[in-house]
Amino acid sequence: MTQTVTHLPVGSLQAGLNPRKFFDPAEMAELEASVAAKGVIQPIIVRPVEGGYAIVAGERRYRAAKKVHGDEYQIPVHVKDITSEEADELALIENIQRANMSPSEEAVAASKILGSCDGNRDEAAKRLGWTRTTLDKRLALMNCSPGVLTALNERKIQLGHAELLAAASKPKQEKVIEKLLAAPSMPTVAQFKAQLESISKQLASAIFDKAECAGCHHNSGNQQAMFAEAVSDGHCTNGECFDKKTEEVIIATAKSLEDEYPRVQIVRPGENSTVIKLVAEGATGLGAEQAEACKACKNFGAAVSAVPGKMGNVYRDQCFDTVCNTQKVAARLKAEKEAQQPTTKPGDKTTTTAKAAGQEAGKSATKSSATGAAVVTKVQDTQRVVDYRVGIWRKALKSELFVDQRENLSLLLAVMMTRGGSNVSSTKLMSAFEKFSGSRPSNSSSVGEAAAMISRASDEVRQKMLLGIVMGVVDGIEKSVLPEMMTFMDVDLAKHWKLNEEFLGLLTKSEIEVIAKEIGLTAALGEKYSKVMGGKKDEIIKALLAVEGFDYTGKVPAVLQAQQ
Repeated sequence: MTQTVTHLPVGSLQAGLNPRKFFDPAEMAELEASVAAKGVIQPIIVRPVEGGYAIVAGERRYRAAKKVHGDEYQIPVHVKDITSEEADELALIENIQRANMSPSEEAVAASKILGSCDGNRDEAAKRLGWTRTTLDKRLALMNCSPGVLTALNERKIQLGHAELLAAASKPKQEKVIEKLLAAPSMPTVAQFKAQLESISKQLASAIFDKAECAGCHHNSGNQQAMFAEAVSDGHCTNGECFDKKTEEVIIATAKSLEDEYPRVQIVRPGENSTVIKLVAEGATGLGAEQAEACKACKNFGAAVSAVPGKMGNVYRDQCFDTVCNTQKVAARLKAEKEAQQPTTKPGDKTTTTAKAAGQEAGKSATKSSATGAAVVTKVQDTQRVVDYRVGIWRKALKSELFVDQRENLSLLLAVMMTRGGSNVSSTKLMSAFEKFSGSRPSNSSSVGEAAAMISRASDEVRQKMLLGIVMGVVDGIEKSVLPEMMTFMDVDLAKHWKLNEEFLGLLTKSEIEVIAKEIGLTAALGEKYSKVMGGKKDEIIKALLAVEGFDYTGKVPAVLQAQQ
């Protein structure tokens, strides 16, 4: 690197890549007054570039001379033959030594020096004459958004404000700095810190895995190591990330409960009154039998809290139809009250006995239906259950028709008379005829040719074709007609179906409980039942299908019966 001292016209110089972006007006005014009185005494540093010379250091003196004396002024210069990278480094060091640069200006320039050192922070600190700690703190300011860096450059905020803001996401920083600069007065660093701490998230309250938080710069513990000003330890300053991770856990928790309950709902602030605990006994109880029946209701389930202070908590055995719940409780209380009324006039010798009988009836009422009528306990007709049931019906019907072919013609004619022939596929019939007879009409749309071929076919082929038509009708006809067809054929579903894993897999755990009780598995298991139902769904299903000594034959739940 060579260096010479000379004088050059101000107008012949080009601006360089100055790390200083902000020139304080008051300081510039003082410098201009000095240059006007005494000229530029200290030479500026320039380097040769194509078309002239570029300023490396001394832009403030250059600006003052240009303003005071004009382009013809001969300004003293040191001419150094250096590269652009060396110029950046020299400009930064010279500015740091000569005047107070903004920390954000130092941060931007230091990041360039670090790049020229291939990311070696120790080497970069050595070149800058900084400690490693000073370098790390300046580089950490690069977490600031452009708006925050500009405000710090222009001395509109203090370093402490910027350090506190650097902990937030950049979009959030932009919103906050805009509000800060628009405020009537700037809060002190201490006041701003208190404000941020009040809205930051406490990591101790997190319901998600905090492993990733350990090295995150939004963790206030890490911020304290980087900055002089930081929110107190144990806080997350990235509320968006914290809330996103929390929501993911809540959704996953709700999803995990779907095999257990007909309904799972996330309860958010303001929705607390939409759900109520389902209980059997007490002033708010439904009665034991009704409470058991409610477990198969589509409004029975579990709630996952998204309410602050209860975030992620699971509340089981909840009723999501509070109106129905209230009505059933009221009906149960009314039934108890009526049961306790004396049946004889006051003074009658049997009054006491009648009263005692009424009390006993009242006790029984808590264990029976809230309305006094028989409680219907059943599985809900979800689409998956309906599809399964209809599939069982069609399969059973076809089996019966295959065995009792005498009724084929009667059923076929009945369907044609009431529903027409839209359920029969001509393509499938043509393919079936070809399979059974070995031939097919040359013209698939010729009724005469098809009739002639069928008349020449054997009785066996014609009977198979008739059976095929009926089977096609069973497959294609609307499901609402199937119960009538099953009644006509006197189909006993117990001959065609047995409790199995596929069916139970369609149900929630609470619905499986209903089925187990309905077909007698609950009684068969006795004391073992509670232990079985405490397992996972797949374990429960395996256990219920392998109860020793239990006869599964003929046990068809009501939800699969045709009258449903």
